[in-house]
Amino acid sequence: MTSIAKPVIPLVALPKNELGLSIRDYEGAISTLCAGCGHDSVTAAISHAFWELSTPPHMIAKLSGIGCSSKTPTYFVRGAHGFNSAHGRMATIATGANAANRELTYIGISGDGDSLSIGLGHLAHAIRRNVNMVYVIENNGVYGLTKGQFSASADIGSRLKKGEANAMAPIDPVLLSLSMGATFLARSFSGDKAQLVPLLEAAVAHNGFALIDVISPCVTFNDHEGSTKSYRFMREHEVKEIETDFVPIRKEIRRSIADNDATEVTMHDGSVVRFRSVPEGYDPYDRQKVEDYIRTRQDRGEIVTGLLYVNEYAADVHALNNTPLQGLNSVPYEKLCPGSDALTKMQQSFR
Repeated sequence: MTSIAKPVIPLVALPKNELGLSIRDYEGAISTLCAGCGHDSVTAAISHAFWELSTPPHMIAKLSGIGCSSKTPTYFVRGAHGFNSAHGRMATIATGANAANRELTYIGISGDGDSLSIGLGHLAHAIRRNVNMVYVIENNGVYGLTKGQFSASADIGSRLKKGEANAMAPIDPVLLSLSMGATFLARSFSGDKAQLVPLLEAAVAHNGFALIDVISPCVTFNDHEGSTKSYRFMREHEVKEIETDFVPIRKEIRRSIADNDATEVTMHDGSVVRFRSVPEGYDPYDRQKVEDYIRTRQDRGEIVTGLLYVNEYAADVHALNNTPLQGLNSVPYEKLCPGSDALTKMQQSFR
């Protein structure tokens, strides 16, 4: 049996980031997913985001559960730490790893089946604890590994390839997370790399739990007429609420943004980005208004994408638990376990 490997030597000179690494250093194994799968586009966006951020590969921890989506971490940043957990348990493993070593950048890849059914309780507690991680849901509305049954995110009336219509109300991960106090919420489309990359970069920079719901069509089981998670449906019903870009922390650049028009700004690296003022009345800091707006658009059959809600001031899991600034895995054993005398003294203080 032979294996296929990506060429180590690129055919053309590739640009380098601040660490002197090319995009090849942020890639992984060749994908074994179906040709055209939206998940592979998400993989490319993640690789590009980490490359642009110049994140050291060995400082990244990538986690997943079970499903087509949970194969994704194999395909990006081969030099990162990785853990493939049980079905629906990725959020729990990520919480424990984050508690032990807060110095890593955590990204968890899950699916609508993995997160919104068996893993829903674990996702909920990661949200309420505000675990400092990026949580990507590759949402295709079906269980791809088990031949395309409806998942908990399938819309009412959406039809399977064989014609069966879904009659159960869907779980919307954005609205659910919004109601539970999530501090960073975004939605995107796997076919829109220009929007997804800056959203991923902003999620990495966010101090707390950052959830991105990515509509990622399953080309084998859910990309047909009647599906509400298909490429065609997304392109016809997507509403980009905010033109999104991400600017890392550098010396401040000042520029007035024109109303109802895009404004070009030259960045530190010489690149030019286009900014657009948000629609009148849209406030990504107002939880209630965000929910009302998303529901209003849903009633019109529209899918709102972009950075939908953010709270930059909420305490993350470490602030809530008053943990040390250094990772617990690097705290000396003598300090973590001071001995029986210290335990006896502490117990006496409670009497």
